Amino acid sequence: MTNRFAQYVSNKPNLFIPFIVAGDPNREATIDLSLTLQKAGANVIELGIPFSDPLADGPVIQSAAARALKDGTTLENTIELVSKMRAKGLKIPVVIFTYYNLLLQLGHERFFTLMKENDVDGLLVPDLPFEESDELRNQCEDNDITYISLVAPTTSELRLQQIVSNANGFLYCVSSLGVTGVRNDFHPSAYTFLENVKKYATVPVAVGFGISKKEQIESLKTHCDGVIIGSAIVNKIGIYQEELLNKQTRQAALDNIYEYVHSLIT
Repeated sequence: MTNRFAQYVSNKPNLFIPFIVAGDPNREATIDLSLTLQKAGANVIELGIPFSDPLADGPVIQSAAARALKDGTTLENTIELVSKMRAKGLKIPVVIFTYYNLLLQLGHERFFTLMKENDVDGLLVPDLPFEESDELRNQCEDNDITYISLVAPTTSELRLQQIVSNANGFLYCVSSLGVTGVRNDFHPSAYTFLENVKKYATVPVAVGFGISKKEQIESLKTHCDGVIIGSAIVNKIGIYQEELLNKQTRQAALDNIYEYVHSLIT
């Protein structure tokens, strides 16, 4: 498998990592959205698997997951979607973002077979604590899958050092407590937290949760290596869902989403 993280993430300034929900509003539109985000400057695509009982997702992503589940989106057919993205020209890394229950239900063996067959690069499991992730991290290493770790402002200093020392690809830093969703601003402690993570990190440090404005991105630039934007983009997808479902109007909707994203990060 190609090491796309080395090509598109390592030592790159101002990383842009968008999160979208697979199958929102349908799987065909998801392929086109991934290519649009790559064109807009994405370094990595985080592809969220819709789940009926999310722990960390706010109302915007919950609504997107509901739309995707209505389309019949599963962990299995999402992974299979990635090879279709590749066939249409997606070159950047794709990280599957899934709750552990879905992975467990599919089975580790089947999961990793699918990941390799469909040229997926990474895995992020937000509800699997670091202390319980050894087996999965080892399986990722054995299968050339990059396991992405998360840290939060509540992570203790010792635990932070342990997580960082095992990090690959990039570190996902949660900017603030609570669920995903747009925030007006960040508490000053968020910047201190990022600076502390940077002290130990040997991979790029990216921050997510609540980023929706160019001004926020500018204020974060000197404290991290990149930003993860989810709810703001998913909200736009929700606004244009009808146009995205219609092949005749999809391109105009994709162009509008491109302009929005491009204006945020440039």
